[in-house]
Amino acid sequence: MMGVVKRMWAGLAGAAMAVLVSWPAAAAGTPVKFTLDWKFEGPSAPFLVALKNGYYAAEGLDVTIDTGAGSTEALPRVATGAYQFGFGDINSLMKFRDQNPGLDVKAVMMMYDVPPFAIVGRKSQGVSTWKDLAGKKLGAPPPDGAFAQWPAFTKVNGIDPASVTIESIGFPVREPMLAQGAVDAVFGFSFSVVLNLKAAGVPEDDISVILMSKNGLDLYGNAVLVNPEFAKANPELVKGFVRATIKGVIDTVKDPETAVETVLARNDVAKKEVELARLKLAIADNIKTDAVMAEGFGGVDMARFAKSIEQLGYAYEFKTAVKAEDVFDASYLPPKEERMLP
Repeated sequence: MMGVVKRMWAGLAGAAMAVLVSWPAAAAGTPVKFTLDWKFEGPSAPFLVALKNGYYAAEGLDVTIDTGAGSTEALPRVATGAYQFGFGDINSLMKFRDQNPGLDVKAVMMMYDVPPFAIVGRKSQGVSTWKDLAGKKLGAPPPDGAFAQWPAFTKVNGIDPASVTIESIGFPVREPMLAQGAVDAVFGFSFSVVLNLKAAGVPEDDISVILMSKNGLDLYGNAVLVNPEFAKANPELVKGFVRATIKGVIDTVKDPETAVETVLARNDVAKKEVELARLKLAIADNIKTDAVMAEGFGGVDMARFAKSIEQLGYAYEFKTAVKAEDVFDASYLPPKEERMLP
C-alpha cells in the first residue's frame, strides 16, 4: 500500500508547484508543513490569519503553508509525511483510508460543517436542477472534492450515470469551458465556480447551482488532517495547531475585510472584491452554520457523521466497516467555550 501512496505523491509533485507563505519569522518553533486544498483564495484566510497574527508561533510551531491542487490531493501528501497537516475532503479521506488500511490519517478539526460541493450549470444550456443532467456533458477535474461525491449523488437521486457524459478537465479551464458552452455544467465548490463564472462574464441569472447538501447528501466537507506518525509523537503540537487555527477562524469571521488582505498579499492576481465575496459566502454557507453556532466550531455530530458514512456506502463498497471515531478524532479540539464563533 505504501508503494501506491508513494506513486501518488510522485505524481502530485509534478502536478502543481506549491507557493510558500512566509511572513517575518517570530520565535523559532517546530517546523511543520501544511497543504491547502487549493490556491490562495478567500476561504484560505483563516489559516493565513493564524500565521500572520502569530497564533501558530505562540503554540511553538513554525508553519509553512503551501497551495494545493484539489481537495483530494491533500490526502497522499499528509499520508506520506511530506506534510504534517493538510486541508482536505473528509469523505474522500474515508475512501482513502479504506484503500490504504495501513495509513491511519485522521481529521482533527472540521472547517466546512456544510460542504460547498456543487454541480454548477447554465440555464441557457438547459441545466437548472439535477433532473436536467441526463443527456448533458459535465466537466470534472479529477481531484475535485465535489466530483468525488458524484457516485453517491447519483445513487441517492436515482440518476443513471450512463445518461451523463463526464469529461475530465483541468481546474484552469473549468469555468472558461462552461462560459464558452463547451460543457453544460461543472463540478466544484459553489463559492469558487459561481464567482469565477461571473468574473468570466456569465450573467448571474444564467447560473444554476445544484448544491449536493440540499439534494440528498448530508455530508461534512473539508477538514484539517494530520499525519499519524506526527500526531503520535507530537500530540500537544497537534492540539496547538488546531487551537491556533480556530483563533484564525474567529478573527476571520469577526473581520473578513481585514482577513482577506492576507490572501491578497500572497496572490498577485486576486481581486479584493472577488475574494472577499468568496470568503463571505464560505463563512455564511459552510462555516457559520446553525449547528456550529449551537455546538461550537471544529467538531462533528457523530450521529450525523455516521449517516454520511452510510450515504457514501450507497455508491462505494467499503472493504471494512467504517467507524466515525476512526476517521475524526475530537481529542485535539479545545473546550467548546473556546470554539464559539462571534
